[in-house]
Amino acid sequence: MRAQSEEIPYDVAAVLVVEDEALVRAMAADILMDAGYRTFEASDAPDALAILEGRSDIGAVFTDIEMPGMTGLALAATIRDRWPRVSVLITSGRLRPSAGEMPTGADFIAKPYRPDELVAALGSMLF
Repeated sequence: MRAQSEEIPYDVAAVLVVEDEALVRAMAADILMDAGYRTFEASDAPDALAILEGRSDIGAVFTDIEMPGMTGLALAATIRDRWPRVSVLITSGRLRPSAGEMPTGADFIAKPYRPDELVAALGSMLF
């Protein structure tokens, strides 16, 4: 986990990137930092929940579906229940969840995504 840029307003600009593959996680965080977001990183759902419990400035979570233990869909549902103001963007390169599988208010972006697609998807959820 690492904190980054402080340029966009505090309550909507912090994004938690949850991805078990370190290089993919770092790439997503770098894309978001380049767009001006503050980023935090977690390698799995328990780490993500611990970060959310300790911070009130996370405005969005960007999570992969396929992770060891709790899946990204289960994480998204937990976030919806416990932190309803936090936006959730879900991604996967293999799975495409149906509308019924997606938590209310969550959105999906398929891998591989372009940097501008990721920034636009999060921006539309946050602003």
